[in-house]
Amino acid sequence: MSAVRRALLSLSDKQGLVPFAQGLVRLGFELLSTGGTRKALEEAGVPVLDVAQYTGFPEMMDGRVKTLHPRIHGGLLGRPDLGEDAASMKDHGITPFELVVVNLYPFVETISKPNVTAEEAIEQIDIGGPSMLRSAAKNHKYVGVVTSPSQYQQVLAELEQGMLGFAFRRQLAAAAFEMTARYDRAIADYMAGLTDSEVASDPEFPSVLTLKYERRSSLRYGENPHQRAAFYVEANPPSSSLAAAKILHGKELSYNNLLDLDAAMQIVREFRAPAACVIKHNNPCGCAVGDSLAEAYVKADGGDPVSAFGSILGFNRPVDVETADQLSVPGRFIEAIIAPSFEPAAFQLLTTVPKWKANVRLLECPAMLDSRAVSQEFRRVTGGLLVQDRDESIDDSSGWKVVTTRSPTAEEFTDLEFAWSVCKYVKSNAILFAKKGQVVGVGAGQMSRLDSAYIAAYKSGERAKGGVCASDAFFPFRDGIDQIHDAGITAVIQPGGSKRDEDVIAACNEYGIAMLFTGRRHFRH
Repeated sequence: MSAVRRALLSLSDKQGLVPFAQGLVRLGFELLSTGGTRKALEEAGVPVLDVAQYTGFPEMMDGRVKTLHPRIHGGLLGRPDLGEDAASMKDHGITPFELVVVNLYPFVETISKPNVTAEEAIEQIDIGGPSMLRSAAKNHKYVGVVTSPSQYQQVLAELEQGMLGFAFRRQLAAAAFEMTARYDRAIADYMAGLTDSEVASDPEFPSVLTLKYERRSSLRYGENPHQRAAFYVEANPPSSSLAAAKILHGKELSYNNLLDLDAAMQIVREFRAPAACVIKHNNPCGCAVGDSLAEAYVKADGGDPVSAFGSILGFNRPVDVETADQLSVPGRFIEAIIAPSFEPAAFQLLTTVPKWKANVRLLECPAMLDSRAVSQEFRRVTGGLLVQDRDESIDDSSGWKVVTTRSPTAEEFTDLEFAWSVCKYVKSNAILFAKKGQVVGVGAGQMSRLDSAYIAAYKSGERAKGGVCASDAFFPFRDGIDQIHDAGITAVIQPGGSKRDEDVIAACNEYGIAMLFTGRRHFRH
């Protein structure tokens, strides 16, 4: 190692730069830097040498060319204990770098902004930064490569003891290669999108798809104890997504908890009125709207009190004391709750009163009612991946068509809108009964729509009389209408589109049932 301890710094993100650089100077490092990084250090009174002074070659082309020089990369790639490398470095006045501190132009942040042009995006493609990172990371036997402010403290601590240990340098090198891989992948995806657009393809489904997620936590297990699992999140997840929710209380979340919390959040944000939903095995067994959140919860829990035991709850309003009182009624058991927030008194009650107070998971997501968080969803199949638009758009009721002799009453229409909003989150084949803003019966995940209708009728009992029915897809035969009529249903909403639609319409007319066709199916497998 050279007697001169030299560090090269070139940063777009200057968080923590000055105290870190001051620490390096204190440890005897000579600092070399470029452009804005050099200026920030000079303004803070940190001694720094301009890279152009060292290379003898000025920055040019608006800063595009500054570190792409043999004296820089020779100092990064040189192996001082190899005779030929040492001779070359001596002949050309190259001093090895002990440390390289680099992060990259904000390409991802730039393309995330609205109305960014291709020219603006391309200008944020860093060239010198990745080159330096790769050189230093390849030569990590001799060079420490630092890519994140989160590493500064440990780097200084190890340097205080003399030099960076080899294991730590290898860890830093792995992080550097990970950074350049993510960066290059983002650029490649962006350029592929531009290319796909130019050849009239669909830029939402690029010809090559690479997903980038970071592990947030390892989970105790997956759907079953013998399955391993982990939770991965995208970089900068949308504020209205589950990944942005904050865990306020309770034991560790499970794989199934996360699935059900996501479903709960999706459903309640369908409604403007105070709403609550009760999720069990990724299906709503209860959902309701009310004049208050407490009323909505009582109605939602009452939709299927037996299934509601050990459920996941979602609310579209801050949880208040009145609602928390209802949640704490003896005999109720709740696994987790997600809401925009919890009033302090409600949080205190939920974490001190019920028997399950120590274990219940409480999550807040203040922006959960904002615009839809995810535009696409992915499902793994053996050897491949299925990608589709997420079915979260709110249907426009102005396009619905009355196909029966009788039109729905105003009260029925309101309930049909409510039932249709919830039904699309029920596993297919889905039949949902509702009445007065409350789900009263659900038939989910059956191989036959008739079976789902039977289960919904069984679950609802007498409460179905005068209620409405939503079906996520068309009725293939009139027998489904016969079943819901026997249950007391008076109005139906469904997509339509069966070759036997006329038979189904005739059955409704026979029973005096009003029926709407939406023209849109909501299968959920």
